[in-house]
Amino acid sequence: MNTTAPALTTTPRPLAWCLHLLITGLLALAAARTLVDGRPHAGATVAVAAVCGLVYAAGPLLPRVRASRRAAAWWLAAVGAVWLVLLALSPDAVWVAFPLYFLQLHLLPRRTGLAAVIATAAAAVTGFAAHQAAFSPAMAIGPALGAAVAVAVVWGYEALYRESERRRELIEELTATRADLAEAQHTAGVLAERERLAREIHDTLAQGFSSIQLLLRAAGRALPDRPDAAAGHVEAARQAAVDNLVEARRFVAALTPPSLEGTGLADALERLCATTGARHRITARFHITGDPVPLPTAHEVALLRMAQSALANTVRHADATTAEVTLSHLGDHVVLDVVDDGRGFDPGRLPVPDPESGGFGLAAMRARMTALGGTLTIASEPGHGTALAARLPLAPPVETRSETRP
Repeated sequence: MNTTAPALTTTPRPLAWCLHLLITGLLALAAARTLVDGRPHAGATVAVAAVCGLVYAAGPLLPRVRASRRAAAWWLAAVGAVWLVLLALSPDAVWVAFPLYFLQLHLLPRRTGLAAVIATAAAAVTGFAAHQAAFSPAMAIGPALGAAVAVAVVWGYEALYRESERRRELIEELTATRADLAEAQHTAGVLAERERLAREIHDTLAQGFSSIQLLLRAAGRALPDRPDAAAGHVEAARQAAVDNLVEARRFVAALTPPSLEGTGLADALERLCATTGARHRITARFHITGDPVPLPTAHEVALLRMAQSALANTVRHADATTAEVTLSHLGDHVVLDVVDDGRGFDPGRLPVPDPESGGFGLAAMRARMTALGGTLTIASEPGHGTALAARLPLAPPVETRSETRP
């Protein structure tokens, strides 16, 4: 009941009030029948019944009884002692044993409570038999049956309460786990989107700005002796800026790259080679082999970005004169090869990516291929150029991997 120590099983307030009313009613019944029947010691019976009611009422009113299990046990012992006196005066007090069972089972530890119930039932049977001046098995059936019912009800309720608490804890744990999972998924989504944005920015805007920088440097070197050549470099830089602006706007709108709108990947790669050759001192040629098949948009975007990044690296770092871009359709795979005759590098000694000097290109390429279940192969050697091969499956990827070989 709600008047006991907090460590006990919580009892709903309606049940507690029902127990209060039951004990009050049974005490009043014992006192009233004693007066109506004119039994001996009627005054003492009424007085003891009133004292029993007052002692019982002290439990819900005294904070110490509500806060301490030991104090609650002493209070219960006091109620039981007064009840024994009342039982000695009136046989009707035997009915008070039934609510006492519930108090003892609820306030005391399980074994102690069970022992107290048995003792209370024995006292009820003994007291009732003493008033009847005889004993029969029927006299023991009522108190014993009441005790059995009280034990079954209280222990059953405690078991259900514990099970309910376990379920509540499991639900709270599940709710917390789901919240953690949702947060983890959100974090993973943010990181994945951040990585995607980094790749897109590197392969589009960053490469475009690099091209503009190279063109303006070339224009600066051409001035003032070759103003026509300088004007051509400036015009190419202006066009690169326009293309970058279009890329940025479409990029913000999360649309398909403008190079692929209204055309296929092969045409976009051919235009990329032509633009690269026109803007920089390099001959870039495009080839296509195999029977072309429609590619998923994700594949086309990834391969176009790969070609853009590879050619930008060739222009900036390779000091090459030619670059060959080949798109090969190989049945269940599509392969993009970019080969240049530049100075090459050691794939095993790549510089650490740095915000000032760059170095994010190859990592972004590998990430793109891995995301689509493809592979990236780089073959290069100092003084012997570089060959890059990006291979994508046309079927759904079963395993993703990335490899680098010398």
